[in-house]
Amino acid sequence: MKELVHAAARRARIAAGSLATTTRADKDAALHAMADALVAGTPTILEANGQDVDAARAAGTGENVVDRLRLDADRIAAFADGVRDVAALPDPVGEVVRGSTLPNGLRMQQVRVPMGVIGMIYEGRPNVTADAAAICLKAGSAVLLRGSASAARSNAAIIAIMRDALATTPVPVDVIQLVPADDRSSATHLMQARGLVDLVIPRGGAGLIRAVVEDSTVPVIETGVGNCHVYVDADADLDMALAIVLNAKTHRTSVCNAAESLLVHKAVADSFVPRVVAALQDLGVTVHGDPAFCAVHADVVPATEEDHAAEYLSLDISARVVESIDEAIAHIRTYSSGHTEAIVTSSLAASTRFTTGVDSAAVMINASTRFTDGGELGFGAEIGISTQKLHARGPMGLTEMTTTTYVVTGDGHTR
Repeated sequence: MKELVHAAARRARIAAGSLATTTRADKDAALHAMADALVAGTPTILEANGQDVDAARAAGTGENVVDRLRLDADRIAAFADGVRDVAALPDPVGEVVRGSTLPNGLRMQQVRVPMGVIGMIYEGRPNVTADAAAICLKAGSAVLLRGSASAARSNAAIIAIMRDALATTPVPVDVIQLVPADDRSSATHLMQARGLVDLVIPRGGAGLIRAVVEDSTVPVIETGVGNCHVYVDADADLDMALAIVLNAKTHRTSVCNAAESLLVHKAVADSFVPRVVAALQDLGVTVHGDPAFCAVHADVVPATEEDHAAEYLSLDISARVVESIDEAIAHIRTYSSGHTEAIVTSSLAASTRFTTGVDSAAVMINASTRFTDGGELGFGAEIGISTQKLHARGPMGLTEMTTTTYVVTGDGHTR
């Protein structure tokens, strides 16, 4: 298995060298060919995905995980549109980040260049296969895609369709390759292919991310486990707050930008807590609350320390009344995974205090946590949401998949 993975990485390095000099027009044409092929290949993808879904259910997989895995024609059309959106975005390769003429006459430019070969290790979601392929291709890098065994048939179908489309374009097909998921060691060989792979990005649950961070010898960008908070401030519009909480929690529960924790300022607790508990319960949400929440309804479950730290990915939410915005910030800094926090308030002072006080990749003011998404923020498809602080943080689009080179031009300069 090691030689198989390393052979794929060597092919990827050759393909990446060719892709680095490919024009934007050719890259965009390749992306459109991929998108069209994905739509045309919908029956093939759905047949493969149906087998994956049936196998997952037979294995007793929870429905929230099955929802991540399941595709339909609309979801395939959506990620094909995401590929087209990437084609429409400016090409980051060659962008001058900064430049100047030095006192000695040397001209210095810091220029964006491709990363090279990127390894993706991810769980569940077959849409990541298309998103990652599109972003890496447009950013000038080859990508080795190692999805989970649960989505092996879906991923294989998607990658085969995209590679067949690339075969009709000037872009080498080996810029997109599948790493087999039937042997767990393939992930280890990918993340330890130092010298062949330039960057590894894990995308999935906390266990996967921790394993890659601890075992990889290739540089890693962590993508986010999402214990996202909504804080309802003393100066909140409570109708707005209710709409935001319900959207953030229930719009789609199995995603990392869904709200998992709710904090309510004591000044509005008497009027807001009964409303939000009733509304959440009407939508099937189990509230894990502190004594103030438990006093509202007998079905509120007393919250534990684990509840406050949980990424449920289900119709569950932890909830607490806080004495002040500072207590809310302290709670978030204690339990947050650093993904997304939201404040609902009409106070500029409160929103400023909140955005400077929390320490997360994204902060929403009077908006749902569900907007932490590359597509929603105008980046096109995203490769993941980074919760670390080095190189990239937040939704990672094209720019985050590049590095830079310093180009210095002289006229016979010597030092």
